[in-house]
Amino acid sequence: MLYPRGRRGRRGNHHLRSRPHPHRHPHPTHYQMSGETGHRTLWAGFVLMTLFAGAFALLSWNVPVSKRVYHVVTTLFTIVSALAYFGMAAGHASTLSCHRVRDHHKHDIPDTFHEECRQVYWARYVDWALTTPLILLNLSLLAGVDGAHTLMAIVANVVMVLGGLFATYGAEGTAQKWGWYAIACLGYLFTVWHVGLHGSRMVQNKGQRVSRLWASLAIYSLAVWAAYPIVWGIAALARKTSVDTEILIYAILDLLAMSWW
Repeated sequence: MLYPRGRRGRRGNHHLRSRPHPHRHPHPTHYQMSGETGHRTLWAGFVLMTLFAGAFALLSWNVPVSKRVYHVVTTLFTIVSALAYFGMAAGHASTLSCHRVRDHHKHDIPDTFHEECRQVYWARYVDWALTTPLILLNLSLLAGVDGAHTLMAIVANVVMVLGGLFATYGAEGTAQKWGWYAIACLGYLFTVWHVGLHGSRMVQNKGQRVSRLWASLAIYSLAVWAAYPIVWGIAALARKTSVDTEILIYAILDLLAMSWW
């Protein structure tokens, strides 16, 4: 029974007391970091890239200086990749990408939020921004692609890499993240257009042997590169894999892209 305010009786004063509203403390920040498997994979990538660079450098000494440009370019992009893997393995080339996640509760408990932070190795994007243009330069020189299409392919490829980087750090729940992802995919398509299509036409003037060599290199390289946006979408953007799995997949793709040369 409710008693009017100020009325006194046997039971003394009865005051209305509001029922405390149930609540929950927000969850602590959740970190997605690399583990022992990831660290070992990065060190293995550094060692293998260093061995590739040394092998290509030794092979270049047996080639006349006038024909050494392909070997020099190949040596350079393996050196850059080795340096990037060293930086990642040493732990000085990564940052955290954080976003807020809503926690839904039952029984009229208000929703809370917590932070999810994932380790992002920015050095791999620097690696790709420097090495993939060199690979494109090799393909363009071998096919005899003109300077205009070569330059456009390199710029489109850099846009692809930077688009993937910006998408990785993009804000959740906005069009920014997937917008940059779409731009990265368009950059890949423009790269294929300028090198793949124009290169296949120009290389016909260099004979059947060079045409077959160029076709195998171009198809293989562009096919491997097509896997990178897929991994970006699943691992870095949707965060459906662990950081260690992401490191392992990228290491395999990098080795496949570099070792074929």
